[in-house]
Amino acid sequence: MKILVCVKQVPDTNEVKIDPVKGTLIRDGVPSILNPDDANALEAALMLKDKDPDVEIAVLTMGPPQAGYMLRECLAMGADEAYLLSDRAFGGADTCATSTTIAAGIRKVEGVDVIFAGRQAIDGDTAQVGPQVAQRLGIPVVTYVQSIRMDEDKVTVQRQMEDGYEVIEVKLPCLLTCVKELNEPRYMSVGGIVDAYQKDITVWNHMDVELDPADCGLNASPTQVFRSFTPPQKGKGEMLSGTVQEMAEALVGKLAEKHLV
Repeated sequence: MKILVCVKQVPDTNEVKIDPVKGTLIRDGVPSILNPDDANALEAALMLKDKDPDVEIAVLTMGPPQAGYMLRECLAMGADEAYLLSDRAFGGADTCATSTTIAAGIRKVEGVDVIFAGRQAIDGDTAQVGPQVAQRLGIPVVTYVQSIRMDEDKVTVQRQMEDGYEVIEVKLPCLLTCVKELNEPRYMSVGGIVDAYQKDITVWNHMDVELDPADCGLNASPTQVFRSFTPPQKGKGEMLSGTVQEMAEALVGKLAEKHLV
């Protein structure tokens, strides 16, 4: 069995700041990490490989050349192959154009039986790319997966819901998007890091995946971001003191001042 895991390099949200004038992310000097939900998807694949050594794991991402460092991290965790879709023609892509490019890359990887992906990326929070990729490939998709059990030609999963979960059985090939409750991602091993730098990362451009520049990147992105901004900080809270009756009266008075009661 061959599992392909879609991964993404994202800025560490603990360090992200927004330019107050331009309304854009300040990426200079901000460290990049493997998207957390994608790490859970990769760990799910690695756990299946732990049970069956014949399982092959490929990781695929779209991004600039420096995304190769993130792919090395995936190889160090235990992935067997890494593919990087990198081309200036891919720049400025929204979720629609991104899914087109990733689907084209997946078609070029031979022998894929199932695709894992994270629920969403922390730099966009759209959760759209996974389902869109499945639609472009013409395969079924299950989102918010919190448990996976593989069989020969099908997979049984638990799909997370607000008040519980539902059990879904789906035939292969399919695409699953994973949530953080699925598992706890492992750390890279020293030996894995050494091995990762002895493996090649396959880099493809738009010609390699047979995409016209008009069908990818900014040219194929119907979404336009009007403005990004940081929400204004809320004012300080106020502690009330006194008896229960006095605090209740003070609270009602303050709510009345703001015309909330």
